[in-house]
Amino acid sequence: MRIWDIQPEKLCRNHLLGEHRELHAIWSILTQDKKGYSKHPETLRWKGKLKALFLRHEKLVQEMRRRSYQHKSSLLKRLAKGKSLQTQYVDSVKKQILILKNKKCPCNL
Repeated sequence: MRIWDIQPEKLCRNHLLGEHRELHAIWSILTQDKKGYSKHPETLRWKGKLKALFLRHEKLVQEMRRRSYQHKSSLLKRLAKGKSLQTQYVDSVKKQILILKNKKCPCNL
């Protein structure tokens, strides 16, 4: 599971769509009190920051639409509570960039 802390426009198709899918999984875990992956570090860092997660989703959707991808999975804004800014990281942004560069994907880093 990974929510990148990199601007969505820099992500290749696979990482953009993969993050979108995983963001929905984390949202579901946190808003529906699901147990699977509830202790994962990526899930834990968003606990109490659903507003920030919602805003990240909006950025992903904006980029998806810019690329003419279809989006049909909105989040309930009324559940977007807590902090609006994510300041906790599993890996630093610098390390995230290195991880993506090492994948040799078409991300624009």
